[in-house]
Amino acid sequence: MLNRIWLSFFIVAFISAIYQWQVLDNHQVFEAVVQSIFSMSKVTVEIAIGLIGILSFWLGMMKIAEHAGLIERLSVAISPLFTRLMPDVPKGHPAIGSMTMNLSANFLGLDNAATPLGLKAMQDLQTLNPNKESASNAQILFLVLNTSSVTMFPIAVFMYRAQQGAMNPTDVFIPILLATFASTTVGLIAVSIKQRINLLQPVILLYFAAGAAFMLSIVLYFSSLSADALGQESSLWGNFIILSTLILFVCAAQRKRVNVYDSFIEGAKEGFETSIKLIPYLLAMLCAIGMLRASGALELVVDSIGKLVLLFNGDTRFVDALPTAILKPLSGSGARAMMIETMNTYGADSFAGRLSSIMQGSTETTFYVLAVYFGAVGIKRTRHAVGCGLIADFAGICAAIAVCYWFFG
Repeated sequence: MLNRIWLSFFIVAFISAIYQWQVLDNHQVFEAVVQSIFSMSKVTVEIAIGLIGILSFWLGMMKIAEHAGLIERLSVAISPLFTRLMPDVPKGHPAIGSMTMNLSANFLGLDNAATPLGLKAMQDLQTLNPNKESASNAQILFLVLNTSSVTMFPIAVFMYRAQQGAMNPTDVFIPILLATFASTTVGLIAVSIKQRINLLQPVILLYFAAGAAFMLSIVLYFSSLSADALGQESSLWGNFIILSTLILFVCAAQRKRVNVYDSFIEGAKEGFETSIKLIPYLLAMLCAIGMLRASGALELVVDSIGKLVLLFNGDTRFVDALPTAILKPLSGSGARAMMIETMNTYGADSFAGRLSSIMQGSTETTFYVLAVYFGAVGIKRTRHAVGCGLIADFAGICAAIAVCYWFFG
């Protein structure tokens, strides 16, 4: 699957560049495409170097937690749910604890913590994978849950809206939560259909109801706060939870007379090795994405959608925000830049400005996550992971459009 995706990116980029040159008389398009290769190659190394420190640190702390028995306890608490969603993962396996901590970090918007925890979870799942080059059912479900962007606190979106002069930067808070909930639900359903998972089991419904009630209570609380208070509270609780977790790891390990320092070094070495292994996979994906963007293919798609909507006398206001939606599965930084450009062009409080913010907060960089998580464990055959991930993204985009018309239309 990755081979076909990568090859299609190159072909589409080349065809689009030819079109830009011959039809639109853009003689700089080939230079832009070639320059994007050098640019994304540099970005790849910068990303990998940036990951070395944080990944080594978090995997070191995770090793302390593992030796202290905390991961096993967490696995036992959440295993009734995961053993039904992922029957191939044994009850109490360390992967369950790793996945739980990763999804919790994502939920809190702690991206720097979520990535190393996710890589640790993928490595734990790989130990159960009978075919090391092909993604297992459990790995696919875990990746789709990550790409569906289960985020409670999209603080970065609020910050950029404030910088662009939004009257109320957090007015997209509830719409983002609704859109990301739709994305996650559809992604889970898509995987369950493909893997024949029964989501109507009493245990799954019980966990889902408890999670929905917890999320609703948080939404009600944070929706009552001002923009400044929301940022302060979310930052306070997020950092408090991180620090408390680290202290808990160390204290629990000390109580069990674990050699904390040696455990940390053992995990940190694994983090360093993982960071280096990521470079070829990131290089391949990011360069292909950069070529696709520089060739003008994305602009052609957006223009075509706009003309199609006009053909049916539809409202085209949402089309102005589509570049953010199209770029998000491909490039997080590209989508962020497009969101800022949309707000700068149309206004932060315009329909397009708000919609681009909702899309940015409710979808994920599917191909980046796929390249990082699967690349870290050497998986080459993704099976239905890409399809289900993109279905979740598409659901998030459609939900974002619907919710934006509901709240601001």
